[in-house]
Amino acid sequence: MNVLLIFPKYPASFWSFKYALRFISKKAAVPPLGLITVSAMLPVSWQKRLIDMNVTSLKTNDLLWADYVFISAIYIQKESVNKIIEECQKHKIKMVAGGPLFTQEYENYPQIDHFILNEAEITLPPFLKDLETGNLPQRIYKTSEYADIRSTPVPDYHLLSMKDYAFMNFQVSRGCPFSCDFCEITTLLGHKVRMKETNQIIKELDRLYSLHWRGPVVVVDDNFIGNKNEIKNNLLPVMKNWMQTHKYPFIFNAETTVNLADDEELMTLMVEAGFTSTFVGIETPEEKSLRHCNKKQNSNRDLLQSVKKMQNSGLQVSGGFIVGFDSDTPAVFQRQIDFIQQSGIVAAMVGLLNAPKNTKLYKRLEAENRLTTEATGNNTDSSMNFVPKMDLQDLLEGYKRIIQNIYATKPYYKRIRQFLLNYKRAGGKQTKIEFFHVGAFIKSIVIIGILNKGRGEYWRLMMWTLFRHPALLVDAITFAVYGYHFRIIYGLTRSQ
Repeated sequence: MNVLLIFPKYPASFWSFKYALRFISKKAAVPPLGLITVSAMLPVSWQKRLIDMNVTSLKTNDLLWADYVFISAIYIQKESVNKIIEECQKHKIKMVAGGPLFTQEYENYPQIDHFILNEAEITLPPFLKDLETGNLPQRIYKTSEYADIRSTPVPDYHLLSMKDYAFMNFQVSRGCPFSCDFCEITTLLGHKVRMKETNQIIKELDRLYSLHWRGPVVVVDDNFIGNKNEIKNNLLPVMKNWMQTHKYPFIFNAETTVNLADDEELMTLMVEAGFTSTFVGIETPEEKSLRHCNKKQNSNRDLLQSVKKMQNSGLQVSGGFIVGFDSDTPAVFQRQIDFIQQSGIVAAMVGLLNAPKNTKLYKRLEAENRLTTEATGNNTDSSMNFVPKMDLQDLLEGYKRIIQNIYATKPYYKRIRQFLLNYKRAGGKQTKIEFFHVGAFIKSIVIIGILNKGRGEYWRLMMWTLFRHPALLVDAITFAVYGYHFRIIYGLTRSQ
């Protein structure tokens, strides 16, 4: 059996880092972890090939080689999905689809031959059994149960063209104990935090190491600290030991909730195990809006102080922010600007509120007859899929004002300096300078420091960092490059 695994193309977006990747000669930020995990569940006798359309183009010969095409996707990849389906139909190739997009919207894709929905650990085996025994495979395989991911195999990392990615990735857990009403994670994966065994994680690190990967690795969990006790008492000490034994080949990035700031021991353990950054859903400094969306973990705390605690522990903090809650007033726009600038959160993803399908927010708005369309999955494209309480034009203008006031060159570089003042890297160590850092620095000088508008701010940052915090020069260059990408994504420059 020949199986072609296809990962659709991402449009340029906040997290695509499309324009930043050019500085380090990479084609994509992260590989399709779900798809290469599914690949590892397929029979070893099958021939498998991977086409990540963010790295390479899909050719007719690829399709003609395949008995089946497997597609996995999320909402933001819809346009590319439609093109893949069209090509498969043209060449009469059978399609098998799974992942969040199809689990939520499989009824919108009548062209697909078979759906492996929810979690593949449960729904893929019956499909494979039907093929093996000669039974006619069903069109839809789905379940209301949650998988025991202690049986999940090591992903087929060897299928990747690893040189084309900025990061590798792996998964520790699924599920989140919280109930934010706009979040689809618990709809898809539940509230119970299900974790892999520590030895599974070590096997995945071993595999990445044996394939000669060195550098950044993303933990894709939606909440890495969902089960604090297990992370703190079992996983992190073992990861720390593995990293020490292997001379720290990786740099880890995670997504956590803001209550990480309450546990100094946990933050210290993360840093000692090689974690250097975390993404946190801040959402809003408005207490009423936090209560409105059931963001309990963010309520009744000094969010600014929480961010600074994480930065002081040695963790860079990127953050998600939202405007458009029913309780928001016009005052929220300036409050968001002030919070982001004061926090030193350099990568601040600010989006208009949307209601993903099957979330509590979606169901409430549906009952109130306020839904207008389906969410695009791109929370920085200025779209909304419901009628907001605030006047829509006022909301859009306020949103644009936030973006202008945090990503225009002067406030953006000011925020980088604020971060560098807050940040306390573990042991005061300097980032090890690699060859690609030198190349990125040279490109940044030419593109941002010479050709681009705002070049004066770039040079002020470089000089300020060299004299005040020379050990953080690589970080300063990295954030300057990120800013270039963000300004293009948010339409603040015509430079490409």
